[in-house]
Amino acid sequence: MRGTLQIGEPSVIAERTGITTVADFRPRDIAAGGQGAPLTPYFHHWLLHHPSETRAVLNIGGISNLTIFPSGKGPEAVVAFDVGPGNMVLDGLVERMTGGAQVMDQGGSRALRGRAHVLLLEELLDDPYFTLAPPKTTGRERFGGAYIDALLARARSLGLSDEDLLATATALTVRSVAVSVRRALSPPAILAELVVGGGGARNAALMTGLADALPGTRVVTFEAHGLPSDAVEAVTFAALARQAVLGYPNSIPSATGARHAVVMGKIIPGFRGIPPARGSD
Repeated sequence: MRGTLQIGEPSVIAERTGITTVADFRPRDIAAGGQGAPLTPYFHHWLLHHPSETRAVLNIGGISNLTIFPSGKGPEAVVAFDVGPGNMVLDGLVERMTGGAQVMDQGGSRALRGRAHVLLLEELLDDPYFTLAPPKTTGRERFGGAYIDALLARARSLGLSDEDLLATATALTVRSVAVSVRRALSPPAILAELVVGGGGARNAALMTGLADALPGTRVVTFEAHGLPSDAVEAVTFAALARQAVLGYPNSIPSATGARHAVVMGKIIPGFRGIPPARGSD
């Protein structure tokens, strides 16, 4: 069954605030045969596409997702998909290691003190998801609690320290991104710049690992383009909402797998009661 469930009913928001509200973007794309995600490439393309440089955006939230903008091409050439685990596995491991006292590897400091276990890393990269062709999307159903528990048990059987396990999980995110970039780019295309957003942009172990894994690529954050990283998602959905209100398509079919571009978003007017007739006092 194809469907999606979003938190935050726009009718309630419009009623409580009196502000016209645009929300629930995904169902229209799904109705057109898409996966309803990722939605951010529309704004990222507007902000970052370049006539002579191939650029990409990597958002490292719970899941890491990648959007590639081939140089000199329009939205129809955009490639976007969920790469695999971002912070989800790292955070889950830290929570279990500390009995819930900590919920993240702050700044990647513990991973930086460890060393990735080569055998375990190769086992993790053998997951069939990583070889699926885009468009593709994933989440907690694949890399959530059960995956984290199994990984922790495997690491204990190998005698890994907590720091080495976190270094391995960090390397999983980095390697999966680097492999995805190489597969998505047709030679001799070169990725000139990778713009990193999400909580992972504040993880020094991830950022250093990405720079090492992608030699010749500038690895920067959204601040390099004048936009605070913490504001990117809010600005993105404000842009999508603007297009919806104006009736302009705001999806990229090559990213979601939809048959065609659509106008996503349900618009709930903010006024209360019956609006006055035009021309009345």
